[in-house]
Amino acid sequence: MSVTREHLTRQIIDAGRFLYGRGWSPATSSNYSARLAADRALLTVSGKHKGQLGVDDVLETDLAGNSLEPGKKPSAETLLHTQLYAWRPEIGAVLHTHSVNATVLSRLTPGDRLELEDYELQKAFAGVTTHEGRVTVPIFDNDQDIARLASKVQPWLDAHPDCPGYLIRGHGLYTWGPRMEDALRQVEAFEFLFECELKVLSLRG
Repeated sequence: MSVTREHLTRQIIDAGRFLYGRGWSPATSSNYSARLAADRALLTVSGKHKGQLGVDDVLETDLAGNSLEPGKKPSAETLLHTQLYAWRPEIGAVLHTHSVNATVLSRLTPGDRLELEDYELQKAFAGVTTHEGRVTVPIFDNDQDIARLASKVQPWLDAHPDCPGYLIRGHGLYTWGPRMEDALRQVEAFEFLFECELKVLSLRG
């Protein structure tokens, strides 16, 4: 493995241990990736426990979502990662998690978006410099046809270039950043905000 691949693989393994430890990626759910080159990504293989990833549990794909390593099966959701790399050349890491808060909140939220307003922690998202504003998180209905789901995500991304992440209803969160540490920061911020929103809903009855 090249130094770059070794480094990115270690980042993916460490991310898995952290996200599993926080309860945001239970069992074999979730998938993580990092940009390996302009036209290639490194992605977790299908069906692996994310708290126990090893160096052989990632594979190289092209940006059409095709595995470049025979014998290794990419995640069913590979295309949702690679479309982000194709969309924005500065994106270097993508994280998809399956937390309880993201799953429940996406089911309880009516309509096709969650609006986060006036939280100090909104400043954890790239490009947000004040709590005075709104972060819009689109919610897409879950679909086992990933190409069809990706075709619904793309127009939103094109129309909202500053979008920090999105939810799939009853499923989980996608977020990204220039580096793995940026994507991890955004997962953590989203999870805090999702928990706040659920507590507000609960207290309001």
